[in-house]
Amino acid sequence: MSAYTIIGAGPVGTLLALLLGRRGARVRVLERRADPRRSAPERGRSINLALAARGIAALERAGLAGTVAPQMIGMRGRLLHELDGALQFLPYGQNAGEIIYAVSREALNRTLLDAAAAQPGIELVFDARCLDVDPCAGGLQWRDERTGQLHAESFELLLGADGAGSAVRSALIARGFTQASEVPLAHDYRELDIARGSALPGDGFVFAPDALHIWPRGGFMLIALPNTDGSFTATLFLPRSGPVSFERLATPADVLGFFGSEFPDAAAVIDDPVAQFMRHPQGRLGTLYCEGWQAAGRVLLLGDAAHAIVPFHGQGLNCGFEDCLVLERLLDAAPAPRDAFARFEPARREDTRAIAAMALENYVEMRDAVRSASFTERRTLGQALEREFPGRFITRYAMVMFHPEIPYAEAQRRAVQQDQVVDALLAGAPRADAGRLLTQAGL
Repeated sequence: MSAYTIIGAGPVGTLLALLLGRRGARVRVLERRADPRRSAPERGRSINLALAARGIAALERAGLAGTVAPQMIGMRGRLLHELDGALQFLPYGQNAGEIIYAVSREALNRTLLDAAAAQPGIELVFDARCLDVDPCAGGLQWRDERTGQLHAESFELLLGADGAGSAVRSALIARGFTQASEVPLAHDYRELDIARGSALPGDGFVFAPDALHIWPRGGFMLIALPNTDGSFTATLFLPRSGPVSFERLATPADVLGFFGSEFPDAAAVIDDPVAQFMRHPQGRLGTLYCEGWQAAGRVLLLGDAAHAIVPFHGQGLNCGFEDCLVLERLLDAAPAPRDAFARFEPARREDTRAIAAMALENYVEMRDAVRSASFTERRTLGQALEREFPGRFITRYAMVMFHPEIPYAEAQRRAVQQDQVVDALLAGAPRADAGRLLTQAGL
């Protein structure tokens, strides 16, 4: 059985180690950060993740879905907070099982690491910063961040699961194996904590806990996801520069005035929003387009290291977990790991490009389109068609979030075909012709 070195002990790298370990492989995982089970969580990264069907399927494969379940809070839909205080609830789906789940990045990562540490054949090495990878020679260089000691060692197979800033990808680019470009989003983000309402009766949540809360404001938005302790994690997405932007929030008075005017109900429950805003880092967002995910049959990139996306469809984690399942299937079918490595990028490229595009589109929907009458009209008609033609018409959101058997690229294509049907019906085509229009659209 082959031996694997994995760079990156985040959720994707650790899940991958577990799946490989269950196959009987020897796995060594190197992580540049300290062991998160013994250190404070890193600020500046999103502390909430969204788990949907694709990610849950991967956890089930690893035998951990039941272990993670107590950490998850089900969200049945979006709850829109209008400027005048009005609330509008938009269910994600049409049946009780169509739910997405908020989960703490820290808690999920700790659970995966505990499982990996308990599994024979898996070694976890923290404070180990990858410096260089030579695919042809099978050489790895890394530095112990605690002692400064340099290490040079050989590897049989190496998997780069070290995120959007991947050191493995940088090494492959430097050697001409890989090309990559990042398209930054013109919007950044900052996180704010909403504490549990200790004076409130019942569960103590200051907002409904079974929803993703959104304050859509056209060119920007605030969102809040529930946590199991009764708190919420809010994230402000705002242009980096311009008339309404982070650069215009330079003073405490700017911040206080902005939150008071744009998000009054949220500002009322955020503990000292000015201090939090000034203290918490401002994060960047972007989409990574990468070609050449494998090198010399020995090195493979996956997850954000190969295809980082913006977070607005809640699919970054789910897509990375799905990568792990796809690689496992390819390893089952291939005569040798190098063959699976060669087949991985062709198997995933179209799907990862599709979800990258849909994530960008979903940002516009979340911050702006959800407020429009045309969005409501199209959404209502789409859900009616989904009920009338089950299996033939499935809303794009449902295909992405609740149907892991439908690849992302197919969901994207089918959504275009379905939009043609919706367009025709809204333009005056008889409703009785809906079945015929679906057939004409190839559905």
